[in-house]
Amino acid sequence: MQINKAEFVMSAVKYSAFPEHNSVEFMFCGRSNVGKSSFINMLCNRKNLAKTSSNPGKTQTLNIYRINDFFYFVDVPGYGYANISKSIQKKFGDMVENYIRRSPHLKMVFLLIDYRHPPTEDDITMYEYLKYYRLPVSIILTKADKLKRGEREINKKRIIKDLNVDPMDHVYVTSGETREGKEEVLEKIFEIVTA
Repeated sequence: MQINKAEFVMSAVKYSAFPEHNSVEFMFCGRSNVGKSSFINMLCNRKNLAKTSSNPGKTQTLNIYRINDFFYFVDVPGYGYANISKSIQKKFGDMVENYIRRSPHLKMVFLLIDYRHPPTEDDITMYEYLKYYRLPVSIILTKADKLKRGEREINKKRIIKDLNVDPMDHVYVTSGETREGKEEVLEKIFEIVTA
């Protein structure tokens, strides 16, 4: 599958503001600075579709992208950034929960985890939260280019164990720099949108 067209549609703070449609939605979530924007840009073969920043916490709304005039990507605020106040963190959490509970079109969540480190408590909580809502999740291990070959399998096993990954959920190794994992993730997306 190829993404030939990707466009930013809007930012929203609740699901009721979303454009009306009957298409599949994919949600992207993860810790602040895990590389969500870079991952979305890689999938879409675009440099600046999703705005990247060296400052964590930049995404503060649900950012909606229409892909191939056929389905949607929804980028949600990152979690775990210490410099964001508790009240704003709660607002982000409520925003994400409102989306998850109300969207009938959400078919897959991509949970991004930094491949270089063990999952944080926030990562584990987010995965458990998504499974509580019985959502299919794909774990995206980011920044694979930063690891030595010998570290890869050790880190992957540790992340799968720490998250207690459901055997039905896929784990993908990716890199925005080298585009590793891009084709495998796009195949999964294609499988879902054509089901």
